[in-house]
Amino acid sequence: MARTYTLKKRAEQQAETRQRIVEAAVELHSAIGPAQTSLSMVAEKAGVQRHTLYAHFPDERALLVACSGLTAERAPLPDATPWRAIADRQERLRTGLTEIYGWYERNATRAACVLRDAESHALTREISKMRFGPFMAAYHEVLGEKLDARQRAVLHLALSFYTWRNLVSESGLQPAVAVAVMVQAIEGAG
Repeated sequence: MARTYTLKKRAEQQAETRQRIVEAAVELHSAIGPAQTSLSMVAEKAGVQRHTLYAHFPDERALLVACSGLTAERAPLPDATPWRAIADRQERLRTGLTEIYGWYERNATRAACVLRDAESHALTREISKMRFGPFMAAYHEVLGEKLDARQRAVLHLALSFYTWRNLVSESGLQPAVAVAVMVQAIEGAG
């Protein structure tokens, strides 16, 4: 019986160590970005030796997948599926952009670091496409329904984190006003 207990205790300790490593990486990625975060920095922040980090994550990609997975679990992107049921196009746009902009606001610091790094860091770009890509495709599909090409172009602009940041964080618009401005811009482009 002692052997089973020992193995269970060891597995729990390994899971705790793995979680500590992922938490440390998420914190660093949120503060300085994935491209600037070295595995040595993660090991130090997690309070583990590098060989322990490598035992759990053989490479940077494995760690980024785990970090992005934890972040997606804790702060999931809005689901576009319920928006399909909103018949009025302007209300659908307003609802979708309100939820997306709310997510941007709650996750602004981390999103800014990750999206900045995705522009020049291939691995961050790959993981970002893996995590954000399906959601953005769904947003374009659901919110872009019955829009013409010009309106879809403005929708693309409206869905951008950088547009949200320019309108709300830098220009000082209230989130609801920023959404109304973008809905009006989309509708007016037709």
